[in-house]
Amino acid sequence: MENNTPYLVGVAGGSASGKTSIINALVSQFDANQIALISQDNYYFDRALQHRDENDEVNFDLPTAIDREALVKDVSQLMSLNKVTKKEYTFNNPAAEAKIVSISPAPILIVEGLFVFHYTELASRMDLKVYIDALEEVKLKRRILRDLTERGYPESDVRYRWKNHVMPAYRNYLKPHKSHCDFVLNNNVNYEKGLSVLTNHLKATLTTRKTELA
Repeated sequence: MENNTPYLVGVAGGSASGKTSIINALVSQFDANQIALISQDNYYFDRALQHRDENDEVNFDLPTAIDREALVKDVSQLMSLNKVTKKEYTFNNPAAEAKIVSISPAPILIVEGLFVFHYTELASRMDLKVYIDALEEVKLKRRILRDLTERGYPESDVRYRWKNHVMPAYRNYLKPHKSHCDFVLNNNVNYEKGLSVLTNHLKATLTTRKTELA
């Protein structure tokens, strides 16, 4: 019997665990009308509204940095088969031009981000929880490279935020949920085998959902 309610998949992992690469690879295995993606990253409040630490540095790695209400609302809209539109967040990179992201409902809906398991009103609705894991030293190397090249942050700034913002957030708001996840995908060197298992599961799930939602 077909089910026209989207299958909600939560995907979370620490900073630089490889969420973006893995999700892009996963989405590429499906037709555009079969899978939809909504990212927590597009729901950051403006920089002026963010919490500052004891050294007056903005801390983006807190659950309160995200417009939680708007994220939950848009996920609910997609679960109700309604299209949503959202402005892309550019991580304060003045050289990046923000795009308008339009998301149409699909049989499989992925919501991804650091805090998606911490937000209980999202986690309680998830059909599948996927945790992307990697060693701390591996993630730090990736974070330095990414933030230098894509976001224009100096290495000293990256290391400060890693120690004082990133890792405390990971330990407090993500790692405690690992044992409650349905699938842990390790990404220290490569993720191909784990990705294959996840892809096969979602393809099988499609047989119980309509292949296209209006």
